[in-house]
Amino acid sequence: MNRIAVRSVVGGLLGGRNCNRYISTAVAVRPLDGPEFLNRWNGDVLGGFYWRRMMSTVPQSAETASLGEKEQKESQSSVSDDAKKGSDSVVVSNYWGIQRPKITREDGSEWPWNCFMPWETYKSDLSIDLSKHHVPKTFLDRVAYRTVKLLRIPTDVFFQRRYGCRAMMLETVAAVPGMVGGMLLHLRSLRKFQQSGGWIKALLEEAENERMHLMTMVELVKPVWYERLLVLAVQGVFFNAFFVLYVLSPKLAHRVVGYLEEEAIHSYTEYLKDIDSGKIENVPAPAIAIDYWRLPKDSTLKDVITVIRADEAHHRDVNHFASDIHFQGKELREAPAPLGYH
Repeated sequence: MNRIAVRSVVGGLLGGRNCNRYISTAVAVRPLDGPEFLNRWNGDVLGGFYWRRMMSTVPQSAETASLGEKEQKESQSSVSDDAKKGSDSVVVSNYWGIQRPKITREDGSEWPWNCFMPWETYKSDLSIDLSKHHVPKTFLDRVAYRTVKLLRIPTDVFFQRRYGCRAMMLETVAAVPGMVGGMLLHLRSLRKFQQSGGWIKALLEEAENERMHLMTMVELVKPVWYERLLVLAVQGVFFNAFFVLYVLSPKLAHRVVGYLEEEAIHSYTEYLKDIDSGKIENVPAPAIAIDYWRLPKDSTLKDVITVIRADEAHHRDVNHFASDIHFQGKELREAPAPLGYH
């Protein structure tokens, strides 16, 4: 036993400054003979304690407290989870302390949407001129115009006068250019340490607005599996093609989008004609559309298509304007971006 005590003292001295702490944690209850000591050591009753204490830099009292706190948190979490299982609310961990404040409509009712907020809604400007057309003047203008006309051929063949399905497909494509343009301008701003003149936000606003068009059309159309598959194929091809086009020639890319929006105005006008003639039932507007465009509660499909067509007209103007800036030999940041121009 004396040899064991000597070894402990020597080991503590070799351990440096912390030797006093380690020695103080060993409290002899009674002398142990050789076999009993070995049994205790091998059985991890005493040795496991020393090993854990030597490997830790936290006092035993702190370790015990932290274990108690952990067990308490786990028990509270399990109680909270059990309480929430009985309700219809989604169980969301609040470990990070991130919680959305309670948001209400103007009438005091709870805001039901997570995909957009009340301050992102607006009343559409229906006074915009729908008949405006950019007459192709340069070679690139003619390339853009002919490209869009060629892209319309397979759409007419596949969808014919099923304007609901056509609109759904159109919006999956129309939401791509704003995101691609905003992303590339964002990266350009980072590389060159330059402001974008607000164009990053303007193009991302366009992409978000087009996405909300899609969310509305999905509520109305309920696409089947082969239409969803077609969306995947078209988006995969169009995204990569437009990305390359925007890198090579932003002015051509924006001109293509301007002409695409002109075709969208034409398609939605035909959609409205079929609604007026009774070929398409004028069903009630989806709730998401009523809140996003601040429409009256009794709005119908015709009202929704009317505001979407006005949005497309605004996007037409934005992209033709952006292309004109490039054709003048300037950068987008040199002209004020039309923020909030829906």
